[in-house]
Amino acid sequence: MGADDASNPNPKPGHGGDAATNIQTPVILNVYDLTPANHYAVWFGFGIFHSGIEVHGMEYGFGAHDFPISGVFEVEPRTCPGFIFRTSIPLGHINMSASDFRDFIERVASEYHGDTYHLIYKNCNHFTDDMAMRLTAKGIPGWVNRLAKLGSVCSCLLPESLQVTTVKQLHEYHACTEEEDGSDTLSVASNSTESEEEENHDKQQLISSAIMAGSDVNFIKEAES
Repeated sequence: MGADDASNPNPKPGHGGDAATNIQTPVILNVYDLTPANHYAVWFGFGIFHSGIEVHGMEYGFGAHDFPISGVFEVEPRTCPGFIFRTSIPLGHINMSASDFRDFIERVASEYHGDTYHLIYKNCNHFTDDMAMRLTAKGIPGWVNRLAKLGSVCSCLLPESLQVTTVKQLHEYHACTEEEDGSDTLSVASNSTESEEEENHDKQQLISSAIMAGSDVNFIKEAES
């Protein structure tokens, strides 16, 4: 996709990419219940939902973890672990190859770090609404994120038990890991002779690997700046 900005992901037909850019690819919103109580709450206009955007045969969502790296993840469509699939909602189509879309989602991932997740102000449904607007110029249905909209007005009324992540907590990260032969230990000790920038990059790589190994979803590696 080259110089195209992440906020304007659709290339013009026949411009850049491969022949697949001339194929209309559907953009689908997959909505999940966070609790079985939704079966009753939806009748009163309420509900607690998780959502993901399905494009090119994979579903993309946003979840929380404790690290300043991508919280954007991908799963097989309609199978996000820990939730109850409710419905799929077509949002439109895009002219974008799978490789161009991958470039796009990796850039978006740099804007959605796991440690910035917030139930009221930056949750999984805010992510899918942002994605839908960038891809199709059409947001998600208002009822999907109604709880957050209400909470932004009177967040003090929300029970503390609702302040949870939409993806299960990732396994604890251990700073020191053993190599396969067991002979050496890779440490992030502060007395490293590398520059601070290089040291931080190494830490991020280790953390990212630990997250990948300890979760049921595949977190997107954000694009290098």
